[in-house]
Amino acid sequence: MNDDGMGALTELALDQRSAWDHGAERLWRRLDEQLWEFTRNPWTVLQTASAERIRQALADPQFRAEVDQVAGARRAAVSGPAWFATNHPNSALTQVAYFSMEFMLSEALPIYSGGLGNVAGDQLKSASDLGVPVVGVGLLYQQGYFRQVIDRSGSQQALFPYNSPDQLPITPLRTANGEWLRLKVDLPGQPVWLRTWQVQVGRSKLLLLDSNDPANFPAWRGITSELYGGGPELRLRQELILGIGGWRLLGALGIHPEVCHLNEGHAAFAVLERARDWMQESGQDFASALATTRAGNLFTTHTAVAAGFDRFAPELIEQYLGAYARTGLRISTEELLALGRANAQDWSESFNMAYLAIHGSGAVSGVSRLHGKVSRQIFANLFPRWPEDEVPVAHITNGVHMPTWDSVQAQKLWTGACAVDCWQSPDGAAAVGMRRVSDADLWRFRNESRAALIESARARLARTLLISGESTGSAESARQLLDPNVLTLGFARRFATYKRPNLLLRDTARLLRLLSNADSPVQLIIAGKAHPADEPGQALIRQWLQFIRGTDARNHVIFLADYDMAVAEQLVHGVDVWINTPRRPWEACGTSGMKVLVNGGLNLSQLDGWWAEAYQPGVGWAIGDAQTHGDEGLWDDRDAAALFEVLEREVVPQFYTRDASGVPTAWIARMRESMVTLTPQFSSSRAVHDYTQRYYLPAAQEWQRRKADKGAGGQQLLHWRARLDAAWGQLRFESLTTATTAGGFEFDVQLFLAGLAPLDLAVQLYANGVDGAGPQVYDMTLQNQPGTGVGAGCALYRAAVPANRPAGDYTARVVPRLAGAAVPLEANHILWQR
Repeated sequence: MNDDGMGALTELALDQRSAWDHGAERLWRRLDEQLWEFTRNPWTVLQTASAERIRQALADPQFRAEVDQVAGARRAAVSGPAWFATNHPNSALTQVAYFSMEFMLSEALPIYSGGLGNVAGDQLKSASDLGVPVVGVGLLYQQGYFRQVIDRSGSQQALFPYNSPDQLPITPLRTANGEWLRLKVDLPGQPVWLRTWQVQVGRSKLLLLDSNDPANFPAWRGITSELYGGGPELRLRQELILGIGGWRLLGALGIHPEVCHLNEGHAAFAVLERARDWMQESGQDFASALATTRAGNLFTTHTAVAAGFDRFAPELIEQYLGAYARTGLRISTEELLALGRANAQDWSESFNMAYLAIHGSGAVSGVSRLHGKVSRQIFANLFPRWPEDEVPVAHITNGVHMPTWDSVQAQKLWTGACAVDCWQSPDGAAAVGMRRVSDADLWRFRNESRAALIESARARLARTLLISGESTGSAESARQLLDPNVLTLGFARRFATYKRPNLLLRDTARLLRLLSNADSPVQLIIAGKAHPADEPGQALIRQWLQFIRGTDARNHVIFLADYDMAVAEQLVHGVDVWINTPRRPWEACGTSGMKVLVNGGLNLSQLDGWWAEAYQPGVGWAIGDAQTHGDEGLWDDRDAAALFEVLEREVVPQFYTRDASGVPTAWIARMRESMVTLTPQFSSSRAVHDYTQRYYLPAAQEWQRRKADKGAGGQQLLHWRARLDAAWGQLRFESLTTATTAGGFEFDVQLFLAGLAPLDLAVQLYANGVDGAGPQVYDMTLQNQPGTGVGAGCALYRAAVPANRPAGDYTARVVPRLAGAAVPLEANHILWQR
């Protein structure tokens, strides 16, 4: 560190860890408060603030001591002992590569849109906190996602400001001789050169690629122009760069991950490049290389409807990947296309990136318990004749990075209650300290948080009104809106029809009565963007603005434009109740409501996504019957009525029912229970811990096993699958007998093995689950070697089951089995006894 203090400031400004360090925020405010409020970018503040002002600040002993203290705390945090090293000191896991189309780390790096980037950014932060060795891989967009302006007519306008790299907290990656590391990826006609960057995220790093290199011709320079812009061809180019270019970047840096985590299917081309990499190292062909490497690949799907996955026309795949397939992978384009199809023989079927991810991974996960079930339905066609419960999609429910989303007041409260950093421990056991906080202190905290939100919302609304051309008088009036003592509801998310942001507008008269009740008033703060191409979503924004401007609601409801991370932070810090109304089961998880937990906010939500598993009566409120319905209009009306009913009969009365000291004791009890039970459960620390234990560590071990002896384990799996393919059609049940025993039933099955060895398969008894329980599966035991004591080529299997259900409930079946193989993901054969 330079002894003049600039080194420490630079160190802090270039580390995204500062984004969740409230102490660091005070430093940037001191240097230029107005610029900090406008940009939330420490690097911009450090470069733009006058040199004289910085020099004067550093000459102040108190400021300089604070700089040294914050910088010292950062160094201690990133170099000290962490959960992973303490609990897994000799692990086979040394590196996870986490691929994502977007990362939400802070407002200073606007390369995110919403939920997907939120999950990626928060998990990368928690990996840093826990010391899990994760490196992120993404794209640096020249424009990022659009910025929203609401014009005087109430319509959304989309702006695309340029992300100037020199104003972003990123640094170029350098080769050993100091040159800028640039990579080449072949595209039709001419290769694209990719510039490379690094973002520091505490212990972790995020690697970024961008195509805006002067050596590229204009169309190629624009590949990373904007997030989720353009048509299918631009999207395909971006995903090629992310997957293929991203894996090559890791290799160029000498990073060799055991685990490749695909955060959605956008990055699935990485599984091809990883296989190609192993082909070069081991001399294997593509099939063997994929069988070897897929053990180390994990696919997390975030999509709740089949239509949401990226699909590309076969002709486009041939155009962009035909040569790569033939020369790099040494397979035909048809073989490549088969990896992205449900039916390899259907030449008209589009290439599905989710299917490629599944066919190239050793595990698949959804992002909530309900989403896991929905995903099993979506992908059931890839596993014909397998029961839906056994379609190989598990789930790890998302969480949010609590230190990012807590307010200064919340951090003080939690630190005082827990006496430790509650979120470093994945189980969140320290959160029980919140039970010792008095009702009066919790209510004071809630009132202070709400007041801070009202103040910031007024200021933001006044500023945006002036920008949109409204009068100074209108802006001044905005500074008087809302009341810091009134029950405040928040609703903020992407405006899309399935999210039903207009559910309360289905009965505007009832809404106005709710808002304007003199004895128990309610106020509502709304924010959200609609995709520039989503006209129905934009119409929903106009509908709300027309309601606000055209009725008495203007004194009780405000719409905050340009919903981004900064607006989200303000809202989740201060709202009393977070409302979420998606149409079930379209919300894969949803994380916005998780962010209010640490700040003492309560959730009122549809029983969808994370809330379907989080809800219990003592921690919040729910609407819906936990079922999926087809008549959307009818159920929208019913859910709207239910939402009003809960607000009118439960939420509002509980908020305004006070004890002699003015404290709403029932409200505080619910608030405390939500904070203690839900905050640790839905933190990204818990999610990263789960990913590490359930996926990263086992995947690293299996990858090491398969790649040993130049991929002997992968070749073993390939040969096993070839035996299954050749013989499965000849397998048959010769007989099945059932006998009643003292303890239940005994089943004997005689199976013709068609030349397969008993170790190649498992014979099982299967019974469907009842009363919501999972299926019952019993392995049958081999009673003899094939051909001894029974018919030629046959084997006898036996199993005993309890008499807790009829013998007729059980069906015999045969499934593949090989140590280390993921079945049915890597072998979807199955034979049922008829």
